[in-house]
Amino acid sequence: MVMLLRTLQRWFDGERPVYPRRRPVPITHISPYLRRAVLAAEDARFYGHFGFDFHEIARAIDAYDQGKGLRGASTITQQTAKNLFLWDGRSWLRKGLEAYLTLVLEALLPKDRILEIYLNLAEWGDAVFGAEMAAEVHYGKAAVALSRQEAARLAAILPNPRGWKVDDSVARRRARIILGRMPQQGAR
Repeated sequence: MVMLLRTLQRWFDGERPVYPRRRPVPITHISPYLRRAVLAAEDARFYGHFGFDFHEIARAIDAYDQGKGLRGASTITQQTAKNLFLWDGRSWLRKGLEAYLTLVLEALLPKDRILEIYLNLAEWGDAVFGAEMAAEVHYGKAAVALSRQEAARLAAILPNPRGWKVDDSVARRRARIILGRMPQQGAR
């Protein structure tokens, strides 16, 4: 759905190519470094929860109650549900549908398949979707060949893929944090 919305935006804006660039690959063709980096950056407890990370939800609520800005606490499964079936933005309707679809995905698919779908749908730049295309566009190589540092930089831009670049100061700072967390992730 997110790709469809980006396609419509590009068409209305007169941008080319209209359709986002994407090349899905099996998870075995995605660097284990990228898989670990994405888990470290986006959902450290992915393999230990059933679609919702209540610890992160509580932390986000506490931060908001303390006057800090609203921050996301979505898991990879929730993001996959949104990317597959829903739209961007914040609304109770979208969040309710996302919660339902998250439960469906978790009930029907193994975790590795959810991660594979996410990695093939994630947006990594303007009209750049999926790990394979991200690796090609940003580093000129296949996703399976990404180094640890390159993987961390790609994971670093996931919160704002059209606003941040893999070589800007935000990505470098975030990548250092992600690299520090990566050893804690399993070797899946």
